[in-house]
Amino acid sequence: NGTYSAEQRAVYDIVLDAQVAAIAEVKSGHHWNQPHEAAVKRLAQGMIDLGLLEGGIEDVIENKRYQRFYMHRTGHWLGMDVHDVGDYRLGDQWRLLEPGMVLTVEPGLYIPAADDIDQRWHNIGIRIEDDVLVTRKNAQVLSGGVPKQPAEVEALMAEGVGS
Repeated sequence: NGTYSAEQRAVYDIVLDAQVAAIAEVKSGHHWNQPHEAAVKRLAQGMIDLGLLEGGIEDVIENKRYQRFYMHRTGHWLGMDVHDVGDYRLGDQWRLLEPGMVLTVEPGLYIPAADDIDQRWHNIGIRIEDDVLVTRKNAQVLSGGVPKQPAEVEALMAEGVGS
């Protein structure tokens, strides 16, 4: 119908918060995994707050219990091909981000219809993706013109409902 249910909106807000935190870590000199770590921390805390996961944040992250609902990385290189080539690690170290590199930042949550999950959360899946350029000072979101605030998305959906 073009509007979020309360549950969809709650999940969307968690994913958006995770994406904002991840983009804030896209900086020259930061390592490749820093945006992912920031996203995972926000997603895990959000799942705990919703009651989808139990326990402390450190335990949920250390034991990767969040992976039931977030089973992929936060992004990948973007270049000549959709999934561009390039190492994420050099030896045993995460690669450092450098000006001119472009990556996606696309956290998500995917909640299955399972007996141990409250039915109101069943089959909600949210992923928010942006393409981000590493510059000397900060991240430049190349896809920044795409609506992603909940009210903007609902307004865009309302334009298309019934047409």
